Amino acid sequence: MYPSVTKVEPQDNYRIYIEFDNNECGVLNMEPYLNFGVFSRLRDVSVFSNVRVSFDTLEWGNGIDLDPQFVYEKCVKEMRITNQTTRMR
Repeated sequence: MYPSVTKVEPQDNYRIYIEFDNNECGVLNMEPYLNFGVFSRLRDVSVFSNVRVSFDTLEWGNGIDLDPQFVYEKCVKEMRITNQTTRMR
């Protein structure tokens, strides 16, 4: 079982800031995946910016979503510590 996504914020260059329910957070870089299948539709910045939390993962308004395992494993994680963030190694 992977931690659930609790918050997402789109960022520049097809990155998404993500918070998980285990106090980890991090950034997922989606740019390498935008040339594959349905993910090519996310190259439109206005579409990409409509990312939101859905159940335990993230999805876009056009129905594209990501597997929670993929999100957690590909996200460069950091630990949230009372208003401070420390990169995990």
